[in-house]
Amino acid sequence: MTEALTVLVAARDEEQRIARTVEALLGAFPDASVVVADDGSRDRTAVVAEAAGAQVIRLARRGKGQALTLAERLLPPGPLLLCDADLSGDLRPLVESGADLAIAVFGRREGGGFGVARRAARALIRLRSGFEAREPLSGQRLLSAGAREAVFPVAAGFGVETRMTIDAVRAGLVVHEVELDLSHRPTGRDLRGFAHRGRQLADLLLACGPQGTSFRGLRLPFVGAAVGVAEPHVAVVAALGLADDLWSGPERGLRAHLRGGATTGTLKLVGIPLYALLRTRSLSAAVLVGLCANILNQLDTRPGRALKAFGLGALLAGGVPRRALAVAVLLAPYDLREMTMLGDAGSNALGAVVGFSSVRRITGPRRLGAIAALAALTLAGERRSLGSSIETTPVLRELDALGRAS
Repeated sequence: MTEALTVLVAARDEEQRIARTVEALLGAFPDASVVVADDGSRDRTAVVAEAAGAQVIRLARRGKGQALTLAERLLPPGPLLLCDADLSGDLRPLVESGADLAIAVFGRREGGGFGVARRAARALIRLRSGFEAREPLSGQRLLSAGAREAVFPVAAGFGVETRMTIDAVRAGLVVHEVELDLSHRPTGRDLRGFAHRGRQLADLLLACGPQGTSFRGLRLPFVGAAVGVAEPHVAVVAALGLADDLWSGPERGLRAHLRGGATTGTLKLVGIPLYALLRTRSLSAAVLVGLCANILNQLDTRPGRALKAFGLGALLAGGVPRRALAVAVLLAPYDLREMTMLGDAGSNALGAVVGFSSVRRITGPRRLGAIAALAALTLAGERRSLGSSIETTPVLRELDALGRAS
């Protein structure tokens, strides 16, 4: 290996174990830099890791995948060895394997549950890439410079390893699993252990579904389609938004989409009002629904912003269906903490919910006034993004930042 190796350890509340892990890694790889990505620990993990000789990157608490992504971009180029904070054993055979992605397989099992999460991860890897993985959840991985470029930013939470394997295989990289004599702190068959595996299973499913990249460069799962599931009358809108999430080009804004011709954005511009027209048999209602969907979509550029706008819109509309409100409330903490993204599917669908609710309560001159106000806001957003206007207006900036991770 001609380039210098960097070892990256994601850790949270590992004060009791991190020193042994860091010291062992420095002993095994004396020429490498050992970096600990501290994922918002509430104990002395960062202090202990620095005392043991590691470089520490202190991060807000977001989850394993997000911590690895934020830390990786601060590291020098070259091969990267990922390691869990509670590991015991020799990882040098991974570095010597010659694979683009070398994954450690534990030679002996310690503790654990009933294997549901592991079997699910294997099945997801097989389904998405065709690769038969022995150890789909191992956090001990050696990435060549090419593999590092192919898989970062990595998936959020505990889905990081499973999606990493899928991405590496689909990129045509050489993936090897290497059996090693390793041990780590096992999760037991108790309430805490089952809760951990439940979160792990949920993260696996989200990591292998549609993904997007946030303003911060984090790779997060799109979950906004849940609005269409909860409220079938906006399912078509959510589907059009999801198509834009998955296949959109670089076009942003109405003018760019219209100039771009047949794009997924153009499909939304035409499809959402047309669907509203078919449902309401009213041209003004169709325009109102389309504008509401577009405004919330324009606002979905920072965590929680579109959901806050949905709450305001629900008040102005005199209420929205309970299921849509329940989905918004459930998604809010995950969106604000940058664990998921609404995407166009969610923001367009929530905007359509407000629009359809407004249609039932606002008629005549009041509806025309609402259309005029929303049209003016849309045009203003074409000249200067609504997000920029919010961020430069003190009161709006404070409300916008409320509840969001730093």
